[in-house]
Amino acid sequence: MSEFANLGLVVIGRNEGERLARCLASVRGIPHRVYVDSGSTDGSVALARAEGVTVIELPMPPHYTAARARNAGLAQLLSDNSDLEFAQMVDGDCEVRPRWIETALAALQAEPELALVFGRRRERHPERSIYNALCDDEWDVPIGEAAGCGGDVLFRVAALLQVDFYNPTMIAGEEPELSMRLRKRGWRLRRIDAEMTLHDAGMTRFCQWWGRTRRSGHAFGDLAFLHPDARNPNWPHSVRGILIWGGVMPAVLLVAILLALAVDPRWWIAAALGFLPWPVRMAQLARRQRRRGLSAKVARMSGVLLMLGKLPQLQGLVGYYRDRLFGRASRLIEYKAAETA
Repeated sequence: MSEFANLGLVVIGRNEGERLARCLASVRGIPHRVYVDSGSTDGSVALARAEGVTVIELPMPPHYTAARARNAGLAQLLSDNSDLEFAQMVDGDCEVRPRWIETALAALQAEPELALVFGRRRERHPERSIYNALCDDEWDVPIGEAAGCGGDVLFRVAALLQVDFYNPTMIAGEEPELSMRLRKRGWRLRRIDAEMTLHDAGMTRFCQWWGRTRRSGHAFGDLAFLHPDARNPNWPHSVRGILIWGGVMPAVLLVAILLALAVDPRWWIAAALGFLPWPVRMAQLARRQRRRGLSAKVARMSGVLLMLGKLPQLQGLVGYYRDRLFGRASRLIEYKAAETA
């Protein structure tokens, strides 16, 4: 279509199966499409080729990362079409909503200082689990000027070229890290009032939530190391919070319990005082979420999981520091099972 002549699209995926099929079907109207696969074993590559999409299969090594996949897709797009002005990035577990591309292009074309725009990403099945429901709330970024973006976003290619695309070494958090570099160069980012994508987290088990939250702890460590001066978002502060709530306070509580059992029962008082901040903070967060409009159930679980999540975040943060200490490249942290294409 002529209206998309200056637009390219990159889809990335790994074992997305039917989710990928829905994604590619939703963007058939875009002529310049690239799918980058990171070692799928579910037939995703064959499915993408059948859709007439240019396919790149990432080799190993180095380790797979979403950032590396996105960069490969962007490089292919620009190699094939050097005059492209805009690039839509889409995760393979997302379906692009009707009229999103047209609306987003109009927003970028109207304001040359915008590096990117993104809209409302919704969870496909928030009713299936509390984890999906919390994902849906996580995607609901306020409309207007934004500090960062997620995986689905429409970029101005000139802005991407100025900052040399995504950081390919990051296994998570590459989108906010790129956003920070763009903002430091003077570019603006915006969430617009438009439906963008339907996301399928498929997260119904506690272990999946734990893995995804562990990955966020790894990302916070990387972001704070790369941008120690960051204040919006304040990633160094987030790391300190993880260390205190996920490490120091549980350690103090454990010591108090052991002393109460082995030395003097009066240490139970100290243990109770060490435990008390957790339910208090959970209740505070739940009230905040309730005021934002979440249902009572989702707000309560949000408060509980935001605090409980400090533990897997600490695990991810420790893994990040360990890899840095030994000079190792971090491996992808996955939480989804493969889905048949």
